[in-house]
Amino acid sequence: MRIFISLVILFAVAIGLAVGARFNPGNVVFFYSPYRIDLSLNLFLVLLVLLFVLVYALINALRSTQQMPQRVAAYRREKREREGNRAMRDALKALFEGRFGHAEKAATRAAESPENAGLSAMIAARAAHRMGQSARRETWLAKAQEPSLKTARLMTTIELLTDGHEPESALEAVRELNSSGTRHIHALRLALKANQRGKNWPEVLRLVRLLDKRNALHPALSRRLRELAYEDLLTTQAHDAESIRRVWSGIPLEDRIQPSVAIRGAKAFNAKGLHDEARVVVEKALASEWDDRLVRMYGESAAAEGSPALLAQIERCEEWSQKHPGDPELDLTLGALCLRQKLWGKAQRHLEQALYDATDSDTVREAHLKLAQLHEALNQPEQAASHYRQCALATML
Repeated sequence: MRIFISLVILFAVAIGLAVGARFNPGNVVFFYSPYRIDLSLNLFLVLLVLLFVLVYALINALRSTQQMPQRVAAYRREKREREGNRAMRDALKALFEGRFGHAEKAATRAAESPENAGLSAMIAARAAHRMGQSARRETWLAKAQEPSLKTARLMTTIELLTDGHEPESALEAVRELNSSGTRHIHALRLALKANQRGKNWPEVLRLVRLLDKRNALHPALSRRLRELAYEDLLTTQAHDAESIRRVWSGIPLEDRIQPSVAIRGAKAFNAKGLHDEARVVVEKALASEWDDRLVRMYGESAAAEGSPALLAQIERCEEWSQKHPGDPELDLTLGALCLRQKLWGKAQRHLEQALYDATDSDTVREAHLKLAQLHEALNQPEQAASHYRQCALATML
């Protein structure tokens, strides 16, 4: 329909021009002595239009000729960009496919384009890292020095160095990243991993708390990292009683009652002879969560023989025994405490009950050992020897 309307309009214009030209009596005369040229007005108008078209075409041709070098340069630049973009797509595809050699070669071609040089260098660095070529990896990372790519380069550097077990270099990149003010979640995760590899546990604790506030860590991972950090702090920084107390007071209350943390804390206190404080640690943890490992640690934190504190321990274990009947670890601990207090009858009863209920070899071995010591103290060598033999058999299992 649009074509039909266009044709109608074209025919109408042509008819109008024909009619107008027919009834146009005008003349145009050119004088150039001794010459005279007479033209009808219609012919003059037609020639004028043709002259205009010719001049316009010549001007356009001249302009195009002048712009030819710029157009050739632009064409070559666009071609180079197209080839660079194609090479970058090939590099990314090969990287995701695990063909790291092809990825590095394609990234090398893509780096010929200045616009793609920085990103291509980081792709090539990742590919070289996956092939175990650390020297080439560093060379490629050094080429990605564009200011706009600083954060991307540092993030890539931290990730690759951490994965390559180079924590010191990774931590240097973390410090540079922190100085730029970058604090997004993935950066914190990478910093956490780098500090964990570098065994910088105070910083690990700080980062874990930051990520926990943003719900960016799985609770199980967060708990395990805290445990590792507290274990290291209580091992390396607890040189005396005062340092142990200082480290322990710096641990949040909700972490102190975690079984693994409480066990490590009680061991640290016991190592320095602070058995009273070790018992308090274990009692608070057991009040929050019952754990057989804590019960055994409670027995290892026994007070001195004949002391009121030891009797209080026995009473506390008897209270727990009423709430947790048939617990072999609790019976073993209670029997060991009664043996230390020389309550022979109660000790034998609880130790034999622990032996009866025990299912793991460690509890069986420990119960036989304590019963052997009990019979030795009662001057019963045959029974003691029998339990020693049973203890040895349990050790070999």
